[in-house]
Amino acid sequence: METERKQDVSAARSVAFDILRAVLTKGTPLDDALAVHDGLNLLPRRDRGFTRTIVGMTLRRLGQIDALIETLIEKPLPRQATVVHDILRLAVAELLFLDVAPHAAVDSAVTLVESRGHPKFKGLVNAVLRRVSREGAERLKEFPVELNYQPWMIESWQASFGVEIAHAIAEYSLTQPPLDISVRSNPEGWAEKLEATVLPTGTLRREFDGAITGLPGFDAGGWWVQDAAAALPAKLLGDVKGKRVFDLCAAPGGKTLQLASMGANVLAVDRSSKRLKRLERNLERMGLRAGVAVADITGWTAPDRPDAILLDPPCTATGTIRRHPDILHAKGIGDLNKLTTLQAKLLAKAAGMLQPGGRLVYCTCSQQSEEGEAQVARALAELPLERDPVTVEELGGLDKLLTPDGDVRTGPHLYPELGGFDGFFIARFRRI
Repeated sequence: METERKQDVSAARSVAFDILRAVLTKGTPLDDALAVHDGLNLLPRRDRGFTRTIVGMTLRRLGQIDALIETLIEKPLPRQATVVHDILRLAVAELLFLDVAPHAAVDSAVTLVESRGHPKFKGLVNAVLRRVSREGAERLKEFPVELNYQPWMIESWQASFGVEIAHAIAEYSLTQPPLDISVRSNPEGWAEKLEATVLPTGTLRREFDGAITGLPGFDAGGWWVQDAAAALPAKLLGDVKGKRVFDLCAAPGGKTLQLASMGANVLAVDRSSKRLKRLERNLERMGLRAGVAVADITGWTAPDRPDAILLDPPCTATGTIRRHPDILHAKGIGDLNKLTTLQAKLLAKAAGMLQPGGRLVYCTCSQQSEEGEAQVARALAELPLERDPVTVEELGGLDKLLTPDGDVRTGPHLYPELGGFDGFFIARFRRI
């Protein structure tokens, strides 16, 4: 009987539970948790996708999910039953956000609770989830989308952009992102092969189904995955053919690939040797060449003075929440304060090594103005830099991406009819 019971456990949901626990209790980045779980790769392809979807949705909607669960349980679960709470979270995500059949989600959760050593909670889990299947959709309206975010994120957006835009950012950051692709050449031809559309900025976009390496042209090095917003900074350096360009904080390397494909003499610098090895593998796959240097840029002595620099420093990455929902739970206000200090230091370092008249593009994949507009204001006041405004033509005519000052700010709430963008801030300077 014991063997039969264990065989009834959903393998996909069991793996999803392990990954969720790794993220929430151990602080493991979601991508790392997915990569190291041996059981995930043993699942059929469809189940692997289902597992990723369950975990991603649970992390995105955790604040609303927890608020709902709290109203349906008369007294809090004991501390030793956190396992039960996490199983409930996954099942609520299935029922309310993934349209999984109630009997499948409820029965699987009950079985999983038993298999994880908490059989006495089977009745409670069954009762709570039955109520969720009946009442949850209506009761969910009581809990605003902002509950899924840490207060410092929302407060910063409201102060910087206003309540309405802050709400739109919060809402659209929880949507499932598309798959964006950068190509070396012939975007229209590749769009046909990949069943994708070409965005006004030149990026290819298609639905993401979890299968990347099997798509046409991957092994041959015809393209690489890169969000449309992440593809803009390198383009805004202009014609770099034959020019010396530093890509600072370069890993994992999408911008380095762009610059190399544009004909630049690139030096990619990053302090992570592991991440730079991934960059080198991608260069080899693409048949491109670039120099690579492992270094902490704050103490690095540049070998020469480049014509242009692309600086993409570490940031809170709140602009990539729809791709990396674990950021909702991993970053705190303390991280923001440390990172803004580092960004200012790196920006000063980059300005100091650039040739007079050279271009510097600064970007962060963050929705926080502290990591964008505030850094630009400081740089213009303290560094030998002047703003080099971006034009709407350089953005494919997408004027909503251009700020009044000539900087770029993208977001998932902008151009939703196109699928939105990751949240990026981009500023361009000239060295005085």
